[in-house]
Amino acid sequence: MPTFPVRLDGSLVLLGRDPAEVAGQPTSPLEPDWVQADPRRIRASLARASAKPSGGWAVLDATRAVREANAPRRYVVAGRELAAWWDGERVKVAPDACPHMGASLSCGHVNESGEVVCPWHGLALGNTAHGGWAPLRAHDDGVLTWVRLSALRAPGEAATDVPVLPARPPRFLDAVVRTEARCAPEDVIANRLDPWHGAHFHPHSFARLRVIGEDAESITVRVVYRIAGRVGMEVDARFHCPDPRSIVMTIVAGEGVGSVVETHATPIEPGRTAVVEATLAYSERPQMAWLPRAGALMRKLVQARAARLWDDDARYCERTYQLRTKKTALTVLDDAEIPAPAEAE
Repeated sequence: MPTFPVRLDGSLVLLGRDPAEVAGQPTSPLEPDWVQADPRRIRASLARASAKPSGGWAVLDATRAVREANAPRRYVVAGRELAAWWDGERVKVAPDACPHMGASLSCGHVNESGEVVCPWHGLALGNTAHGGWAPLRAHDDGVLTWVRLSALRAPGEAATDVPVLPARPPRFLDAVVRTEARCAPEDVIANRLDPWHGAHFHPHSFARLRVIGEDAESITVRVVYRIAGRVGMEVDARFHCPDPRSIVMTIVAGEGVGSVVETHATPIEPGRTAVVEATLAYSERPQMAWLPRAGALMRKLVQARAARLWDDDARYCERTYQLRTKKTALTVLDDAEIPAPAEAE
């Protein structure tokens, strides 16, 4: 049976393959992280991502969350109140207001025919339009449910039949977390386009992180994920944006090559964004074939780690949004004591 490599790197005990054996050892950067994390550099990457088409799609939630709810769920996307429910075969998404008298359909129930039933007067709604009410275009990619709205398209942008879907591994353990932050979607994407903050802001999760490659479409980092204390796993991970509200991290060297983390930012209303992050963990090692079948326990562990990271990153995103919307400049305070220059002799 193949062995699982273990190596020592200073004070760290690293498990799994060494990514340097495939990708080579990066040259240590000359500049510290705070110099490399140039705001202009991050804004330029964000501008390129924001210019990409979305087809009008955004992620609503994990499909599992809707399927296991046993009742309609309420969401707000781009200011529109929506109801989502499982009809027995797929997720349906529609306006939350009943066309009869405006009752919230998310307070109703789903009947045996897979229709959502209004809680006020029992009107059953499903696949067909009723007055001004009609189901919306939705897409279930097997892990996440997407919804298409005209408000999500840029001016002149055409709607597409399906969202832009990133490549995924052939089998995986999936774990999804959903949180909300007081920011705009661009703040979420900008957060992920700033990998230099990783080991500084998340020392509980990352023991070391270095940017080893960058081009117009992606950023590649070599990062040590902490497993417990000084024990970690080092991988090379590439970040790219397939659409303006999504950023995908793919492991390209080390252990778990092909695993991805998809971070999707969905506008709720001005100043509020839903962050839906899907981790799809994969290993080609035969002894790790159990991973996709690990079920609820492993899923909860992965979700707990992701949620802890987003406790931090939500604060990062909210701070950048606050600074941008208030046009706060990082300037020296007027009352700061600045020594006067010495007079020339």
